Amino acid sequence: MSTEEFARRVGASDRMVSEWEARKDTIRLRQVNQAALATLLAGSAPDVHERFASLARSLGTVIPTQETPSPGPQSQQHQVRHPCDGKKMALVAAGTFLCGEKNEPVWPTSFYIDVFPVTNNDCARFVAATGHEPPQHWHRGKCPEVTLDHPVVFVTWHDASAYAAWAGKGLPTSPQWEKAARGTRGDTYPWGNNATPAKGNSRESGIGSTTPVSRYHRGVSPYGVYDFCGDTREWCSTRSEPGRYELKAGAWTSPFARATPAVFNDASMEMLDDDTGFRCVTPATVMAMLLAG
Repeated sequence: MSTEEFARRVGASDRMVSEWEARKDTIRLRQVNQAALATLLAGSAPDVHERFASLARSLGTVIPTQETPSPGPQSQQHQVRHPCDGKKMALVAAGTFLCGEKNEPVWPTSFYIDVFPVTNNDCARFVAATGHEPPQHWHRGKCPEVTLDHPVVFVTWHDASAYAAWAGKGLPTSPQWEKAARGTRGDTYPWGNNATPAKGNSRESGIGSTTPVSRYHRGVSPYGVYDFCGDTREWCSTRSEPGRYELKAGAWTSPFARATPAVFNDASMEMLDDDTGFRCVTPATVMAMLLAG
């Protein structure tokens, strides 16, 4: 690729890349640049790995004899139950991933994220424990049995934050949410780069409502997390401007083109609708202490 394209992929300036080339083995890269280069290499084809190994050997560099595998669904999955609300959470390890529509390298620390969005059943336990106002679409303050395993909707950012605080968690930042959805290599969708509306509940599904959170098995992310491309939009903790916060994912009301995890969206923190919900995160360090007792 060109110097300009290479610089964009690793989040550096054209001038910096030219300086790397000029200084060769005297250069000392910052950790974030090393991580971005390692991420690009991990996602490259086998012939690129072999060319890299050949060049490294020609420079007398000692390299591992076993090729580093590309991230995959099975190799990245590690799940536990949060001891406070009992929900399954998946580990997203620290490291660089390609973020946003420009695929810029970003380095979040390790965290756990809910495998499924917060459901009506989860919210019912929260309401019973705290006396929080139930969602407006529940009949007489109770959710219908048929939608207990659907994502909760008609929740403001304040409602989502209140649940997260009760559960001993937090709302994800926009980069945390996106990394859990896309993996590290800059894939367009949780499952790769092929546009496949059937792998999520968007407007094209024709269902016309939310669906059970565990329905779309073929649409899971590399970390085994569900519903990142449809069903509901999800609140994040990232503020876009005063009184407004980012939303991620498309929804059952959205066209599939708007379900791409990198797409920017935001709303007033007071907004509540029939296609907006949330999920929670916990720092890996906090989870370790909770599980230890």
